[in-house]
Amino acid sequence: MRLLALLLATSLFAADAPKAKAPAAPKPPEPPVYLTEKEATEAGEDPRLQGEFANAKMGAHVISLGKGEYRLILFKGGLPGAGWDGTPKIEVEGKRDGEGVLFQDSIDSATLTDGVLKIKSMPVALKRTIRHSPSEGLAAPKGATILFDGKNADAFVDGKIDPRGFLEANTKTKQAFTDFTLHLEFFLPFKPLGRGQGRANSGLYLQHRYEVQVLDSFGLKGLDNECGGIYKNAAPKVNMCFPPLQWQTYDVEFTAAKFDQDGKKTTNAVVSVRHNGVLVHDSLELKGATPGGAFKTEVPAPGPFYLQGHGNPVVYRNVWVVAK
Repeated sequence: MRLLALLLATSLFAADAPKAKAPAAPKPPEPPVYLTEKEATEAGEDPRLQGEFANAKMGAHVISLGKGEYRLILFKGGLPGAGWDGTPKIEVEGKRDGEGVLFQDSIDSATLTDGVLKIKSMPVALKRTIRHSPSEGLAAPKGATILFDGKNADAFVDGKIDPRGFLEANTKTKQAFTDFTLHLEFFLPFKPLGRGQGRANSGLYLQHRYEVQVLDSFGLKGLDNECGGIYKNAAPKVNMCFPPLQWQTYDVEFTAAKFDQDGKKTTNAVVSVRHNGVLVHDSLELKGATPGGAFKTEVPAPGPFYLQGHGNPVVYRNVWVVAK
């Protein structure tokens, strides 16, 4: 009986004993990221097989998903911001096929070789096009404050310039602003195995309060947390994100929120944003500050521009502002 009682007690204590925690699964390695076409090509990821394609009646995006996987997106009427009629997109998965890519579903097929996209059911092929923002390289007007022109990063707190002469993300301006016109240009690296928010993530914070998202959203839905979106406020009217490894522009008109003598907000902040020359937010009233900024609430005080660092080598150039 004593032996039985001892065995039962041991069993009970064992049941109550805390279980040893299983070792945490190792964190998967960060997907590789490329800053040039040459780097990507040498690693076996050919960025020339992605991009924008168009003819007189249709536009197309080809997105590289890494390891020989691709996605084709077709737009009736033309490319986003350049003819697309807004009707539902057609998406087809594809795979590397020799020097090109083959896309195929149960209805149709398409091949991409030498910068030409041929769809079996269409008589006219789509040719690769590289668009440039009409405001790329826009010179600062008289009276503007030059924040970064490649010469130095003195206007930024701990600002760093990469070997190519571009301003690295993860810095903010020393000067604060209230109402303004802002121009900047950004460059997204190529990260084919990245997904969602892990694909070339950064962000432009206005007054360190409101985030205009910076992300490789080429070919995605165009949500508020994708490129051109005002995070937690509004999605862009159209997803104007160019493919990675191309320069892109933001042109922003901003009027700060207004407050009464007691500090109560009487008027929302208002912003208009042109992404690559296309108006994606038109006099949008901002609901409030967005997460991630230094200022979590709206107060009657100016704030700096913050170029968010998110572990991705996003860089900026030609940054200037005109205070109103």
